[in-house]
Amino acid sequence: MTIDLHVHSVFSDGSQSPTELVALAAARGLTAISITDHDTMAGTDEALQAGRAHGVEVLPGLEISAHLGQTYLHILGYGMRPDDPGLVAGLSQLQGARDERNRKIVQKLVEMGHAVSLEEVRRCSRVGQTGRPHIAKTLMARGVVKNMPEAFEKFLKKGAPAYVSRFVYDAENAIALIKRAGGLAVLAHPIQIDPSLGGLPGVLAELASLGLDGVELYYPTQSARTRKKIRSLADKYQLLYTGGSDYHGDIRPGTHLAGGKNVSVPADLLVDIRKRLKKI
Repeated sequence: MTIDLHVHSVFSDGSQSPTELVALAAARGLTAISITDHDTMAGTDEALQAGRAHGVEVLPGLEISAHLGQTYLHILGYGMRPDDPGLVAGLSQLQGARDERNRKIVQKLVEMGHAVSLEEVRRCSRVGQTGRPHIAKTLMARGVVKNMPEAFEKFLKKGAPAYVSRFVYDAENAIALIKRAGGLAVLAHPIQIDPSLGGLPGVLAELASLGLDGVELYYPTQSARTRKKIRSLADKYQLLYTGGSDYHGDIRPGTHLAGGKNVSVPADLLVDIRKRLKKI
């Protein structure tokens, strides 16, 4: 049996609703799913309702960008109370920072001669938050670029002409935000921090000292050899294992939920996750 604990919906930068994602998970034979939208848990109630209807366990989740000194990383959160006042306030600050960055990016694009508007970008996002993928889709709709990779390469990636940085929490505060709301904090896709994993021992040591609970062991681009290295470090710091596909729908063509030829995440990982959550 397979689960998928890293999935994005229309409430951040995915292309499918929580209901559609849960239905897809059921069709693929997944027993559990977590929708980990960026900086929001707005889709949680819908996902839980769909989970009950389709017989799929839904673990409340989210994903927060953070930094550890000069290292940028993503922290997944699981099991939080979506209505926790501290979490709501903390996420609101991140959402405001995204809105401000969007405004600045659109302004840069206009100055470059591309008559993009925030209204167009918001229409692309349907519901929830708006971000760079929606700006990319707007550029595609206008014929400025052919696809999303081209949009990021020409305009939106770090170092590109329209790129704008945004506020993110340091790792200590990101982890605390999750844990104070009753959740578990997990380092997402460590392979993306450093493909060689050379810096991972130091990163995990520091994050563990800040209260990190787990590490994403199963991920599409993490080979068996890579997983062995990550598992060894996770065991050293008594960290939980999690895993997921990082599925975004047609925002990232050719990708799929866990299972089949994509990453396979053992369902029994949920046993330890549930035990750790009960201790909080």
